[in-house]
Amino acid sequence: MKSIGDILKSFDPLKDKYISREFQGYGIYLAEQLDDTKHKSLYIKLAKTVHRSVLEKTLSYVSDSNAKNKGALFMWKLSQLKAGKDEKLKIK
Repeated sequence: MKSIGDILKSFDPLKDKYISREFQGYGIYLAEQLDDTKHKSLYIKLAKTVHRSVLEKTLSYVSDSNAKNKGALFMWKLSQLKAGKDEKLKIK
């Protein structure tokens, strides 16, 4: 997984002219990791509104799975974490 510093170092203002904020870069990173670039605006919004630790926990859960639709699994696990139903990854 890339760190935020690595994302910002690889930022090219001529190529990535529509990404001007850090959360936008992280949202694009989420979409690429989940193979769901069709819904990248959703992941950008999540990166802006949801705490980063929750997104990272959810992404690590999904990346360990062999799911066909990783985007759907990500959204399901995110809702589980927000509701506080998952004891292993409970938000403190």
